[in-house]
Amino acid sequence: SPAVVLRQTPAAPATGNPILFVTQVPIPDDYTTIASVFGNQRADLDRVGRGGDLWIRYADGSLKNLTLAAGFGAAGALQTGNGIAVRDPSMYWDGTKALFSMVVGSPGQYVYTIYHWQLYEISGLGPLDTPLITLVPNQPAGYNNVSPLYGTDDHIIFTTDRPRNGAPNLYPQLDEYEEASTVTGLWNLNPATGDLFIMNHLPSGAFTPSLDSFGRVIFTRWDHLQRDQQADTDVLGGNQYGTFNYTSESPSSTVQPGVRTEVFPEPRSARTDLLAGTNLAGHTFNHFLPWAIREDGTGEETINHIGRHELVGYIPASLTDDKNLFDFYNPAAEFNQNRIENFLQIKESAAAPGTYYAVDAPEFSTHASGQVISMSAPPGLDADQMRLAYVTSRDTASYTSNPGPNHSGHYRDPLPMSDGKLIAAHTFQTDLETRPGSTTALPHSNYDFRLKTLALSPNGYWTPAQTLTLGISKTVTYWNPDTFVTYSGPLWELQPVEVRARPRPTRLVPSLAAPEQQAIANAGVNFASLEAYLVSHNLALAVSRNVTTRDHSDKQQPFNLRIAGGGAQTIGAPGKIYDLAYIQFFQADQLRGLAYNNPNSPQPGRRVIAQYLHDPAAASANRPAPSGPPASQVLASDGSLAAFVPARRAMTWQLTDGAGTGVVRERMWITFQPGEVRVCASCHGLNEKDQAGNAAPVNTPQALTDLLTYWKSTQ
Repeated sequence: SPAVVLRQTPAAPATGNPILFVTQVPIPDDYTTIASVFGNQRADLDRVGRGGDLWIRYADGSLKNLTLAAGFGAAGALQTGNGIAVRDPSMYWDGTKALFSMVVGSPGQYVYTIYHWQLYEISGLGPLDTPLITLVPNQPAGYNNVSPLYGTDDHIIFTTDRPRNGAPNLYPQLDEYEEASTVTGLWNLNPATGDLFIMNHLPSGAFTPSLDSFGRVIFTRWDHLQRDQQADTDVLGGNQYGTFNYTSESPSSTVQPGVRTEVFPEPRSARTDLLAGTNLAGHTFNHFLPWAIREDGTGEETINHIGRHELVGYIPASLTDDKNLFDFYNPAAEFNQNRIENFLQIKESAAAPGTYYAVDAPEFSTHASGQVISMSAPPGLDADQMRLAYVTSRDTASYTSNPGPNHSGHYRDPLPMSDGKLIAAHTFQTDLETRPGSTTALPHSNYDFRLKTLALSPNGYWTPAQTLTLGISKTVTYWNPDTFVTYSGPLWELQPVEVRARPRPTRLVPSLAAPEQQAIANAGVNFASLEAYLVSHNLALAVSRNVTTRDHSDKQQPFNLRIAGGGAQTIGAPGKIYDLAYIQFFQADQLRGLAYNNPNSPQPGRRVIAQYLHDPAAASANRPAPSGPPASQVLASDGSLAAFVPARRAMTWQLTDGAGTGVVRERMWITFQPGEVRVCASCHGLNEKDQAGNAAPVNTPQALTDLLTYWKSTQ
C-alpha cells in the first residue's frame, strides 16, 4: 500500500544502514508539549497530536510506515479511536528490534479521557517483513513511560512520571521551575519479572538517556536546586499561585494555607526581605547538564565530573563580604573556550566512541532545537581537558529575526552515524516559533523539521546538505475533545536512530577504594554484613575524605577552609578563613502544593522542597550530634565526613560552622542506592588540583571509622 511503503527518487542520499525515526503532527505551542525541552511527557491531545508514526528509511532511500504496517494508527484522516503518536525509538544490540513509546487512542467529541505513553517493542524491521509490535509487560500502568533503552542485561531503562515511591497522592511531581509536571528520574525494569526501581530521584527530571559504548547511562539532567519562585511571587505579589506546604508526604497529610517554609538552599535574589542583614548574595540555579550513572543506579555524577566551571559562561559569587570570592566569567585561562547554555539530546558517536553530540537550545520558543555541539568525554579524561566543539555555527544556538550569514537554521536530535555521516532534524527557521495564523482547530507551526545530512561548509561549520525523505505529508483530524482539530501538511521528522548491530558493553559495577576499605576494617566491621544492613534498611553511606579541599576552579563559594578546633585545613589565598564543624543533610520531600484561589481544592501534584533529613532508618543509624544543627554529623579532625543517608530519594547538604550557619552549600540533588558507599574525595571533587594546588586526598577517612564503630555498638 502506498500508505505503508514509499519510494525515494534516485537522488536521495544513500546511508550505510537504515534509519528508524518518528513523524509528529506539528504542535505550535512550545511549553510542556511533545517537542519541548522539559515537561514533554504528557499525552494530552493539546500536547501531542495524533497521526504520527514510526518509520524506517532503508539504505536505498525507501520508506516503510512500521506502525501502520503492524496495524497501529489510522489509515485515513480521522484519528478518533485508533489514532496514535510515537516517540523515542532505541535499538536492540543485534539490530533486529527496537523499543519506543506510543500513546494509543483519540477521544470522540466531548469525551474526556486520560491517555498515557506506554513502552512498546517492535521486531520485523526488514523491507519484506511484517512488523510485530507488542506492549512491554510489567511496566507501570497509568503513568507516562518514555525514552526507553535496553540495558546490558536486557532490562529496560526509561523515564516515567510515576512518583518516586508510587504513592498516588504525590502524582504528578512538579518541577522546581514553573511547577509543571515532570518525570521523576531514570527507572530500571525487568520486563520478565516486573522488578522495578528508581535509579535516581530527580526533582525536575531527566531526558533522552542512552547507554554508551563504555557501559555508562548518559543523559541530560535538569539541575534546578533553588527555592520556589512561585512561592516568592505569592509573598511579594499577592498570592497569585496559592502556594502552600502539606504537613507531610503521607496520603493523610493536610493543607497548611499560607505556610511556605523553606530551609535550603539560601533565598533567591528576588527575596531582598530575607537577604537583608545577611552576607548572602541570593541563589538561582538553572542548568541542563550532561550526567552519567551505572545501570544499577550507583555512581551518579556529571560526565567525568564536568560542570558549570567547564561548560557555562557565568557563575555568581555566593557571598557579598569576602573579597576572595568573585563572579565567574569564563576566564581566558580555561581550557574549554566554547561555552554553552544547555546540553540536550546527547548521542554518542558510533564512529568515534567517547565523542558525544548534543544540542544547545533555548528552553522555550524553538521546540528544543538550536546548535549542534560535540564533546570528547571518554572515561578517564579529566574534565579540565574536555573541550566543546561548535559543530554548527554559534549563531544557531538561539533565535533571531535578523540572522547573520552563518545562521543556518535550528537543529535537534543529532545522529552521528557509524559511517561518519552526521544527520539531524533541521529547519531553516531562524526566528522563534510564531505560530502564524494558528488556532486550536487549525494548528500551524513555522518550524518544519526534516531529517537531513549535514556537511562541512566553507565557513568551517556544518550545514544542511540533503534531505533524507521527499517529505511525509498527511491530513489528520481529531477531537481535542471539544474542538475538531484539522492538520494537513508535512509532518515533523524527529529522533532518528541507526539500525545496526553493536557490541553489548561490559556492565559497570561499583568498587570500594583502599582508603574506605581500610576505614571499615579499622572499625572491625565486615563489609558484606554492612552492605546487607544497608540494603535491608534502604540506606547508603555518604563519605568524603577531606571536605576542606575543593576544586581549584571554584572561587564562588568559600575556599579557605579548616576544621574548627584544629585539624585539617586547606588555604587557597590570603584572607578570611572559615571554620567547619558539621555537615547538615536535607532530603527531597514533596510538600509544596498549588491552590490558586481555592485552598480547599488544591491542584494535583507536589513540588519537592528540601527538608532536614528525617528518614527514620538514617536518623537511628547515625551518631547523635546534640550540639550541631538539625540533621547534622560532626566532621572529623582529618576533614572527613560519613553519614547514613536514605536511598532512592534525592539528597543534598551543606557544610556549617559551629553555630550551624551554612558555609559551603551543595548545588545538586544526589540519589544513592541501597547498599551504596558513595565516596567523594573532596566536597567539590577535584578535576586536577584543589584550591591550594594539591592532588585529591587519599587519607583513610576517620569519620567513616568513627561512624561504623558507633553503628557496630548499636547492633
